Amino acid sequence: MNSYLFTSKRLGIRNWSLEDLEPFAKMNQDKDVMEFFPKTSTTKETREMILRLQEEFIHKGFTFYAVELLENKEFIGFIGLIQTVFVADFTPCVEIGWRLKKSAWNKGYATEGALRCLEYAFNELNLNEIYSFTPSINKKSERVMQKIGMKKVKEFNHPKIDKGHILEKHVLYKIEK
Repeated sequence: MNSYLFTSKRLGIRNWSLEDLEPFAKMNQDKDVMEFFPKTSTTKETREMILRLQEEFIHKGFTFYAVELLENKEFIGFIGLIQTVFVADFTPCVEIGWRLKKSAWNKGYATEGALRCLEYAFNELNLNEIYSFTPSINKKSERVMQKIGMKKVKEFNHPKIDKGHILEKHVLYKIEK
């Protein structure tokens, strides 16, 4: 599949296909990949997520995009933008996020892809501000936020995480055009 919306030096960024289900489901069942989420996802939940992300793209013009390595077309996860609407003082907002399979970690792909998504968001989608958040204990994702130029706004308790859960406390970052 080569219908990229845009590319970076090493990554092809595109909309989702149901061909992504098997590798994405495998990734979402990896306890290490899902370490900072309340639970792993079943294949059924992953399929529903792909369908939601495809709908988001149709209705908003952006989504958490499927990402491939340009060199071999290997699916490595997602990087992109999504409308976040849970109740908080900074929502609704456009969030940038990423989730990559373990073999793609520590290679700079999240940073590279996120920088390219920000460029796309500001220059093509004409968005003015982008947020990102992660559990406070997820220092790797927080480091990506810093590397792409985002600034820490505050910490907050995520309303969809149980009170007292280790993942409840989140950091919130923001970048403006």
